[in-house]
Amino acid sequence: MSASIIAPELVALDVSAGTDKTEVIGYLAARITEAGRSTSVEGLVEAALAREAQSATGLPGGIAIPHCRSAAVTTASLGFARLDPKVDFGAPDGGADLVFLIAAPESGGSQHMKLLSALARALVRPEFTASLRAASTPEEVVALVDEVITPKPAEPKPEASAAAAAPADGSDGAPSGRPSLVAITACPTGIAHTYMAADSLKLAAERAGVTLTVETQGSSGSTPLAAQTIADAGAVIFATDVGVKGRERFAGKPVITAGVKRGINEPDAMIAEAVAAASDPHAAKVDGSASASTESAPAQLGLGGQLKRALLTGVSYMIPFVAAGGLLIALGFLLAGYEIGSDHGDSGMSNAQYIALHNSLWNLPDGGLRMYLGAVSNATGAAAMSLMVAVLAGYIAYAIADRPGLAPGFVAGVLAGTVGAGFIGGVVGGLLAGVVALWIGRLRLPQWARGLMPVVIIPLFATLITGGLMYMVLAGPLRWVNEAMTDALNGMSGSSKIALGVVLGLMMCFDLGGPVNKAAYAFAVAGIGAAGAGVPQWEMMAAVMAAGMVPPLALALASTVLRPRLFTEPERENGKAAWFLGASFISEGAIPFAAADPLRVIPSMMLGGAVTGGLSMALGAQLRAPHGGVFVLFAMNGTWWKFLLALAAGVVVAAVAVVAAKSVGRSPAAAQSAQPAAVAA
Repeated sequence: MSASIIAPELVALDVSAGTDKTEVIGYLAARITEAGRSTSVEGLVEAALAREAQSATGLPGGIAIPHCRSAAVTTASLGFARLDPKVDFGAPDGGADLVFLIAAPESGGSQHMKLLSALARALVRPEFTASLRAASTPEEVVALVDEVITPKPAEPKPEASAAAAAPADGSDGAPSGRPSLVAITACPTGIAHTYMAADSLKLAAERAGVTLTVETQGSSGSTPLAAQTIADAGAVIFATDVGVKGRERFAGKPVITAGVKRGINEPDAMIAEAVAAASDPHAAKVDGSASASTESAPAQLGLGGQLKRALLTGVSYMIPFVAAGGLLIALGFLLAGYEIGSDHGDSGMSNAQYIALHNSLWNLPDGGLRMYLGAVSNATGAAAMSLMVAVLAGYIAYAIADRPGLAPGFVAGVLAGTVGAGFIGGVVGGLLAGVVALWIGRLRLPQWARGLMPVVIIPLFATLITGGLMYMVLAGPLRWVNEAMTDALNGMSGSSKIALGVVLGLMMCFDLGGPVNKAAYAFAVAGIGAAGAGVPQWEMMAAVMAAGMVPPLALALASTVLRPRLFTEPERENGKAAWFLGASFISEGAIPFAAADPLRVIPSMMLGGAVTGGLSMALGAQLRAPHGGVFVLFAMNGTWWKFLLALAAGVVVAAVAVVAAKSVGRSPAAAQSAQPAAVAA
């Protein structure tokens, strides 16, 4: 390793580094950058705040470990601050006074990842954190950290070896009558929480007198659990925020599942639950045909949580088809005009499909190359958009039943279009297919038949049952609902249309790319993708896109033009990038601002979004493309000026609102005072 991961200049003791976590992260990022270990304070802060937006990094006991990978980091580094006063990082027991900023290069090598994970593991030991609080010089802190991250010759510790050394044979040392356990821990970045959860569970297992072997699926690599260890285990713990790799290894084992932070915060409870599950014949078990994330849903998420997870999975897989297909359709309009999407006589094709099939580069249609390329683009985009409902349904089923749910889910989506059930039919069909596939996968069959379950039995019978129900039971009601919604939208005018725009605007700005935002977006996209889509659907799409552009543009305006002093230096830098993100219809450009100050930012953005959505519908702005922001003004049927007027009004309202909110109870000088602190010391 060319440079130590921590040095005295990266350590600050008993400092006031700010009033919130954004300022503390900025303070530590500045120290790392000044030490020549990062090329950009702003880049490092942005990456760390993006990680904070996923889940809080505060831990019980006054500890916080903001961490990230960033292209700005040139040398894996640890910045440490012992704070006075404490700052809230989202821990359940209050603020943190021990804060490590873990900064890893974007392509960080396995050696660096091992060092960082070693620190994370040490932080769950009370004696280590006590030593950090007692240290009187930065050099003492460096020595303490070096001691836990520098590999040393192993010294046998018989009392802890069963749990801490993760032996290949999970039964070694297990007290009589107590089951051995295995666990998987994994977090999105695989740097810190993965290993902290592992060691917290191991220490809890020691306290309970239980043998526990943990497989950490993190960035520093992992050693898979031995097959015999899994076979001997009485139960398995999944403390993960991402899918478990190789979960089929645990099929049939009683399982306790939760997020990785529960493994850190409540390890004793998880160990106790696993011990109880090992002897409970009715305990939830790992099923070979269910996904790790869905496996735990009955016990941990509840019905609402399961539905949300399944729907978000379907929408997230659908969006790439929508974006690519919609933009290609819009490009076709730009090249060949709007008539290219109209029906071609009695051929059953659109003009675009007919021209693309009956012409070539050597046999150009009337209108020449421009017309031909426009037709090809439009027809290709239409093909991608035609898959939208099938992909939505397929991946909703996948979220519930893993790969065996794909076949019945995709078929349900196709049938939704066949029976005229549209987007609503896709959602219902996907949920039905997933539940049926999951139910079939849990049937107890002879051992010789279980190998056929995921590839033959489940897809065959789940598709048969789902298709039968879609045709024989659900087709009529779903078609009626879809037609009623379409008729209601087509019949909207005046105040009802404006009210719909206001509601869609509020939804687009509520969680900035989260479930509510995606629900509004998917509703609008389904409208323009439906057969017979027209002006009402195009108006709804325009309102949704304009409202989704408001948060990043408004925060860019507020932080770089109106009142920069109310924002931290990292926020001002994020504001510069937010101009482009907002113009491109990427609502997530506002997330760093919302994560740092949600109570002021989110209501202000919702106010602006409501203004834009309502005004867009009132003016009658139209949009035929589902994505692209200002770059698809050509797809607005000549109403681009109405779109821009509604957008500008909402951006100004939101920017003024957030400036006013930040000015209440927090003077400009107070906000500005954090900036010198972030680059000094």
